[in-house]
Amino acid sequence: MFSAFLNCLKIPELRQRIMLTLGLLFVVRVGAHIPLAGLDPTPLHTYYEQIARQQGGGVLGLVNMFTGGALLSGSILTLGIMPYISASIILQLLSAVEPHLARMAQEGDVGRQKIAQYTRYATIVIAIVQGLMVLGSLAYHPDRMFVGYSVEKYGQIVFADPVWFMISGVIILTAGTMLLMWVGEQITQFGIGNGVSLLITVNILASLPRAATMAWNMIFAPIGAEDGSLDPVQLLMMFVLLVAVIAGIVALTQGQRKIPVQYAKRVVGRRVFQGQSSYLPLKVNYSGVMPVIFASAILLFPQQAFYYLNAWFKISFFQNMSEALSRGSTWFYVGYAILIFGFSFFWVSLMFRPIQVADDLKKYGGYIPGVPPGEPTAKFLDFTMTRLTFAGAIFLTIIAVLPDTLTYLNHVPYQIAQFFGGTGTLIMVGVLLDTMRQVETFLLQRHYDGFLSKGRAKNRNTGRAVQTLDRQEIRNLRPLWIPLIVLFALGLLAWFLNQNAA
Repeated sequence: MFSAFLNCLKIPELRQRIMLTLGLLFVVRVGAHIPLAGLDPTPLHTYYEQIARQQGGGVLGLVNMFTGGALLSGSILTLGIMPYISASIILQLLSAVEPHLARMAQEGDVGRQKIAQYTRYATIVIAIVQGLMVLGSLAYHPDRMFVGYSVEKYGQIVFADPVWFMISGVIILTAGTMLLMWVGEQITQFGIGNGVSLLITVNILASLPRAATMAWNMIFAPIGAEDGSLDPVQLLMMFVLLVAVIAGIVALTQGQRKIPVQYAKRVVGRRVFQGQSSYLPLKVNYSGVMPVIFASAILLFPQQAFYYLNAWFKISFFQNMSEALSRGSTWFYVGYAILIFGFSFFWVSLMFRPIQVADDLKKYGGYIPGVPPGEPTAKFLDFTMTRLTFAGAIFLTIIAVLPDTLTYLNHVPYQIAQFFGGTGTLIMVGVLLDTMRQVETFLLQRHYDGFLSKGRAKNRNTGRAVQTLDRQEIRNLRPLWIPLIVLFALGLLAWFLNQNAA
């Protein structure tokens, strides 16, 4: 496996792709620490250290994790790539129910380019709306955005003129989102892996050093310390649990049911196609991480609504309902599990169409052995996919709840517990597997060994072809490396100075 990493540097094309990807990701991480003009992020950091880290931050903590800490830093990349993700999901859902978009999606590259253009327009609109909401909350009502935040205790976040801050901030945040969208597209086309997914993964991994530092301090902390302590047995159990969780997520991500398909002999013009055998892969976790994200977002709304109603009217019923729907309560996890189950089946019902798959098999002369073509094939595929989704939803629920279990039952800080499951770990494992598969494809094409001594990394998307590299585009980006190296050196210098000052 280690020789495979060395072999990556022996292939010029692959080496250039990897360096380009790392350089663009470094630019994104630098931008995540550049604050907006007129904003002081210090009160946000103080608030997060004292309150939000024990609670995980709710959905805001999830957004802060996806942006790599840019939200709490008041960065120019505060919105992150999430507006683009939201626009992509909206267009994808509309393509499943809107006939015009559905026909456009089936028109090949031309249709997909039109949908991509609509996605960019929708990204701008969503970024402007979210930018207004975020900046308006920071400037006028930070207590409504961050539960438990007090201006008297932590200080004022925005010290510039609110009107000027709103106008300039929305423009900068929207431009930051569009920059991230462009960087993601460049990585996908000229780099390695899916650019947008890699941006989210790197932002999630940005909190890993802090989590490792906290775990190290807990190991050597005295018994009864504020953040708790870990003895060698507990440390060993957590390590075994981490390995088991990652192995389980890999199995869930790669797991699939192979339905055998037999193609009959057919004649097209003067050409005769012999019968052949293939298979139809049905994934265990077809919906991916979307049910967890939807469930977290939907549970936030009633909890926040009851919280603000109690703040306004001081009625105990609203307070009880807000506490019942908060993280750590039994009712929260009951609703969380139900929503994950429901959205798992809902997403599969939208994206997987057994009738269309059965019609395509029949049109190309394929059939499932023992199952008549047409409607019986559609019913068989629907029944099989339902059973797979049920098993995948159970495992997905366990993985999603595991970080909260460690936080509230075992008193493990959320910065550490979030790497033992949940949305972030599901995304990281899936993206890293996909990136390793693409790197392995390059290695095998040049007659090098892959990452595994036996077998190959399974393809998460069999319809995705490896993009060809335009070498002239890479040469044009060479002037980018000098400022990147300078920024990297300045970042290391600033880190050492900060450590010495602390």
